[in-house]
Amino acid sequence: MTAPLQPSACPLCHPQSKDFLWFDRHWYVIRAEEPGFPAFFRVVARPHVAEFSELPASMQLHCMQLVATIERTLRTQLRPTKVNLASLGNVVPHLHWHIVARFDWDSHFPAPIWAPAQRPVDEARLAAVQAQMPRVVSAVQAALRLLVDPA
Repeated sequence: MTAPLQPSACPLCHPQSKDFLWFDRHWYVIRAEEPGFPAFFRVVARPHVAEFSELPASMQLHCMQLVATIERTLRTQLRPTKVNLASLGNVVPHLHWHIVARFDWDSHFPAPIWAPAQRPVDEARLAAVQAQMPRVVSAVQAALRLLVDPA
């Protein structure tokens, strides 16, 4: 059994604030850098916790409001086939949620983005989504600004 990751060594405890799309006292949102998946966001807990159940109920509720707001915005802006939500933390045991717009043409669909590719990357369609991302990011930021931290 390995020792738990200490906050001093945790990459999610020491983010670069310049990368934040949005933040409040308890959460921050970034756009993840995952080749082939431009519409990939993360909601990250600011306190160093590994599990959702470690949070007070008010933070749990606010987290799900953030995740749902990003999902809803991706659905509205990009019309993906599906939006994947995941909270794994197996590699970095710091609570964070992945929100990923998926398309039936993407290289891994219907498998998870971390599974082996199912087909070659459709460069034209991928470029079309990438071109929309400045507008999508602005829409995500605007939607998140409307939320109020209940804690």
